[in-house]
Parts: sequence; structure tokens; C-alpha cells
Amino acid sequence: MDSLDLTAGRRLLVMDVDSTLITGEVVEMLAARAGSEALVTEITERAMRGELDFAASLHERVATLAGLPVSVFGDVLDEVQLSPGAVELIAEMAERDWPVGLVSGGFIEIVGPLAARLGITLTHANKLEVLDGRLTGRVDGEVVDRAAKAVTLRAYAATVGLPVSRTIAIGDGANDIDMVTTAGFGIAYNAKPLLCEAADAVVRDRLDAVLSLPVFTA
Repeated sequence: MDSLDLTAGRRLLVMDVDSTLITGEVVEMLAARAGSEALVTEITERAMRGELDFAASLHERVATLAGLPVSVFGDVLDEVQLSPGAVELIAEMAERDWPVGLVSGGFIEIVGPLAARLGITLTHANKLEVLDGRLTGRVDGEVVDRAAKAVTLRAYAATVGLPVSRTIAIGDGANDIDMVTTAGFGIAYNAKPLLCEAADAVVRDRLDAVLSLPVFTA
């Protein structure tokens, strides 16, 4: 992990989306409409605990979504609920002029509109392949896995002109370990044990509880 720089000044906050910025898992919401929710939920839990390879597990879950119409994205977006304290945290970042980025093992079809609503312009997530207005059950392009999340954090830091030592990362699952340990300061939020062990701090309940940590108050 890069040494933590606690001097005053701007920082970059990078967050996972599913079960971090929002309360649920979008792939499970989509699966509920495909009749595969129970299977997908079980696979998601095992992947987040680090028991399954994330990319392989994502392909397996996405395969169950084949045939869903693209209109499902709007329906799911309407169901998405932000985690308690998410609005307050993002508002505080805007007040400080600290940039915020989202990087997700979920789907850009949901992450993009959600980020736009929140005034966040740095986004990276998986894209679902669509043919004739329906999901094919495949991911379009490379999977955003734990290694890709760390790469994205570094890219965001370069984009906003900040060193990695001035980055803060927040996630909840094993897929976030590389990002959280690459950041100047890594936070596990309502997280699985593997991530809690790797993080610099563990926060539960409200997302804006992170604001009491030294990296935000220094």
C-alpha cells in the first residue's frame, strides 16, 4: 500500500457501487426478472467472500440474463436505493472540491445514469452485450475484476492530477481488495471478512461515517 499522505488538500475518493454506494446487487435485481435470482444470489455471495474467481462467476451470472429486454435497465434503475449516508458523503466531497469516481463489477447501464444523477463523471463498469433489443447473456468487453479496479483507481488519480497516496477507496467485497490496498487509504464498508482484514479502516451502517476517519479530518 502506498504510504498515506495526511497533509491538507484535495483527495480523490473512489467507490465500489453494488452494496457500497447502493444497498443491493444489480445483477441480482436483473436476475429476479429472469427467474434466476436464487442461483445468482448464491454465486454473488461466494464471489464477494473470495471463494470464486470473480470474472468466471460474473460470466456465469450474466448468462442467466439472456433474453431480457433492454427496458429492464430503466426498471432496475428505479429500484436502486442509495446506501444510508451516500448522498451526504457525496455532497461533502463536492463542498470540498474532492473528485469522486465509481468503479464497479456491476454494469455501466445502471452505474452511468446513477453517477449522472449524483454529479459524478468518473465511471467504469462492465457493459452487457445487447442484440436486437435483448441481453445476449454475455459481457461486452473485458470484465472489471479486482485487478481492473486497482488499475482504474490509478487512472482516475492521473486524470485528476493527484498522486495515488492522496486517494481513498471504499468497497465491500473480495473484488475490492486490490483497489483498497492500492489506495492511499482503504476502507471496508459493511464488508466481507477478507476485505476487512485488508483495509485500513472498517465502517458499518452509514456510508458518511467515513467522514470521521483521520484521512477526512486531517
